[in-house]
Amino acid sequence: MINVSEQHAPRSLIVTFYGAYGRSVPGPVPVSELIRLLAAVGVDAPSVRSSVSRLKRRGLLLPARTAAGAAGYALSEDARQLLEDGDRRIYAAAPERDEGWTLAVFSVPESERQKRHVLRSRLAGLGFGTAAPGVWIAPARLYEETRHTLIRLRLDPYVDLFRGEHLGFAATAEAVSRWWDLAGIAKQHEAFLDRHAPVLHSWQRRADTPPEEAYRDYLLALDSWRQLPYADPGLPAELLPADWPGVRSAAVFRALHARLRDAGARFAGVETVKGTGSGESSGSDTEGDTEP
Repeated sequence: MINVSEQHAPRSLIVTFYGAYGRSVPGPVPVSELIRLLAAVGVDAPSVRSSVSRLKRRGLLLPARTAAGAAGYALSEDARQLLEDGDRRIYAAAPERDEGWTLAVFSVPESERQKRHVLRSRLAGLGFGTAAPGVWIAPARLYEETRHTLIRLRLDPYVDLFRGEHLGFAATAEAVSRWWDLAGIAKQHEAFLDRHAPVLHSWQRRADTPPEEAYRDYLLALDSWRQLPYADPGLPAELLPADWPGVRSAAVFRALHARLRDAGARFAGVETVKGTGSGESSGSDTEGDTEP
């Protein structure tokens, strides 16, 4: 079993749970259920309560009562938007060709330089690369999520967004290697493969799919995977090095998703799961984090 304490933060796992299963629960999720479901992936009750408190302070979880009167937590509208944006990242197929680019050009007055740091951090967290000082670039399909994020953080007055194509002078594949740290991204894919490919191989040797085990392994895999589409902007193969490990890591995640998600839903007490696969913005769950 994966060492949760070393590789999965309790707060991240809670966001991942809501992305995978929690938003399909009718009404708020009772605190007692959160504790039970997080215990299955190695998180103790005090860690659940402290992490929930932090998510509540950040406006992602709202305290509410269930129909039976039990204390619980529901997702805020901002949190639901984050999860929906995350779905498009987490479950997206790799693009087959260069579909153009979104450019973010920003200027922040020196008197508000802290916002400059936040802007850089959030654009990096959305998967943007740096084309030049103050000029950030990402695949065109990330426009809507970028727009949602900048408006939600009230950073939109400092940014202009453009769509366009790369016309040279260097070949686009060469330029991409300057805009992003492809070697660093490749290492993250390799780390995912090291952790979760053996899990998939173990399941492939089994005929049964016990719900609790499926839930545990799926939630841990999703919690690891949902970080990657934010580090890796999802470039077409023609712009990437040969034998890009992202192809293999995506195949492992999709296979685990197909095998485990629905069985895990039974352990979570969810009959149907919303979305294409209901993940998190995953990816980036909140500002200042690398997740969601």
